Amino acid sequence: MTPRLTLINRDYTRLWVGQAVSSVGDAVFSTTLVLWVATVLAKDEPWAPLAVSGIVLASSVAVLVIGPLAGVFVDRWDKRATMLRSEVLRGALVAVLTAVAFLPADALPAGVWLALVYATVLLLHTAGQFFSPARFAVLADLVTGDADRARAAGIGQATGETAWIVGPPLAAPLLFGAGLQWALLFNGLTYAVSYAAIRSIRLPGPGPGPRTGPRTGPAAPDGPRRPAGRQGAGLRREFTDGLRFFAGSRFLVALLLLSVIGQFGIGALGTLNVFFATDNLHADARLYGYLGMAMGAGGIAGALVGGRVVQWLGARRTTWTALLVSGVLLVAYSRQSSFPGGVALLFAFTVPLTVLNTAMSPLLLAAAPPDYRGRVMAVFYPVTRLASMLSAALSGWLAGSVLRDAGGSLGGIRFGPVDTVIAASGLIVLLAGFYAMAALPRTEAAAGRDAGQDAGQDVPKTPPAPHPVSRPESR
Repeated sequence: MTPRLTLINRDYTRLWVGQAVSSVGDAVFSTTLVLWVATVLAKDEPWAPLAVSGIVLASSVAVLVIGPLAGVFVDRWDKRATMLRSEVLRGALVAVLTAVAFLPADALPAGVWLALVYATVLLLHTAGQFFSPARFAVLADLVTGDADRARAAGIGQATGETAWIVGPPLAAPLLFGAGLQWALLFNGLTYAVSYAAIRSIRLPGPGPGPRTGPRTGPAAPDGPRRPAGRQGAGLRREFTDGLRFFAGSRFLVALLLLSVIGQFGIGALGTLNVFFATDNLHADARLYGYLGMAMGAGGIAGALVGGRVVQWLGARRTTWTALLVSGVLLVAYSRQSSFPGGVALLFAFTVPLTVLNTAMSPLLLAAAPPDYRGRVMAVFYPVTRLASMLSAALSGWLAGSVLRDAGGSLGGIRFGPVDTVIAASGLIVLLAGFYAMAALPRTEAAAGRDAGQDAGQDVPKTPPAPHPVSRPESR
């Protein structure tokens, strides 16, 4: 019997419920690890920023090493089975770390604890490289039609941001009140919920032709609408074809460079924000989760207004405008000294950041024909993650080593190592905005032509109208 309350359709609703719960678990897990490493394991240690940046680096290594090839394998495998196996593996990994976490913190050397944390994060994100493209393909089967897919994209983005409202405030009480192991166990249970939801969905049959037929877009240049791997082509050839397509598109290359600059600027915030909260905002570590909550609220606001802003300004103009505004707000955030002011500015900073995603995603989707989307993403995400990884490592190194003893004031404004690095990150985001003004095509129609014709592909002359889409998952 079909439930009364559904989002688009029954199977999509079940998948959404599982992912909503799992996203909250991810937010709790990520916040818990950052807090525990920064305030317990590496408390008062000069290498604490480097230790926190290692968490970001571990997740990034998985994207860089596994990500480029995962899309090709997922195209070959059963998508639903791939998702189920990924959830089993990730649940088992969290269960192992949870069991070890019942030991006192001083039972093992700090280096051993960090190795366990980094290894778990690395393997979790390795499995995620297979889960995310498989889920993307399953969504394409469950939701058809431009209007419903736009709705699904908006729901997914708003759900992800909501998770960051609910999750971080839960993490601090669980960690400091109940203990590390219970916060980890919470995330493990959310994987079980996700597994049950995925197992309950029913995918439509392939029908008379390949599932990647007309309803998902134009055929690959070789002719039949079937992934190259299923025609027996070698993995290396498939991967090389994807690289050649990406490199041949001036528009895709411009989007990639733009994202690299922006990610390089924003990446420092994930590493240093916990130290900025305690040192610059003079907040208790227990309040750190509310900064994540502010970002989640800003993300929801951005998701709600993003579609209208794109329709009003166009995807190109929205992209560079959002980058410029985000850069200014990040610099302003770096100058805050009170917790309420920091929360307010972090909320404001996340709104244009989410609108930016709403603008860039349709440009990227329009530039990638359906049979190349997995391989385009297999290039795009690892390279942008590399920029984030380098930013995390550089910011942790600068704040914890090179600029550790730096400080002073200028015009009555105090400067320290952490806020200086965050301010520099804001300036880099501004640089990305100016680059977008010069590099992106003047119209979305020109973007579609540049993306397809430069690479020699048969793509529609007019890409789909911009609409909110869910941001890439990094679980």
